[in-house]
Amino acid sequence: MAPAPPQARPVRPGAGPLRRLLPPLGALAVVTAAFAWVGAVDPNQPGHYPVCPLLHLTGLYCPACGGLRSAHAVAHGDLAAALGANALAVAGYAVCAVLWARWCVRAARGRTTAGPRLRPVHAWALAGLLLVFTVVRNLPCGTALAP
Repeated sequence: MAPAPPQARPVRPGAGPLRRLLPPLGALAVVTAAFAWVGAVDPNQPGHYPVCPLLHLTGLYCPACGGLRSAHAVAHGDLAAALGANALAVAGYAVCAVLWARWCVRAARGRTTAGPRLRPVHAWALAGLLLVFTVVRNLPCGTALAP
């Protein structure tokens, strides 16, 4: 028997909109600080960040390879370079931005702020997407996806 899904935490009814927005704004502050760091410390210069272990040991690109360079390009407003470094990461940034905006709207309206309820099919689809992306970017025909 599968366990019951976690229940959404109700927002305190007496909390004002600003208080309800503190968690999403705190998350935004953390993400902004991370992007500011990556924007300031260039991952294109060797020695600033650790090397991808999979790339180092096998010469194969993992799904995250180029993610820091992509974040650096996004921080500098260069969407073309970001897509060239890791298109899947850019798509992930966009999805996270949409989910964050949804979180803000729900919090401001006093609604429950639980995240999206992912079913096993969603996890399998994401795993399949990552696998296909990884395989294609390592094939000769997928050089456009390689960082």
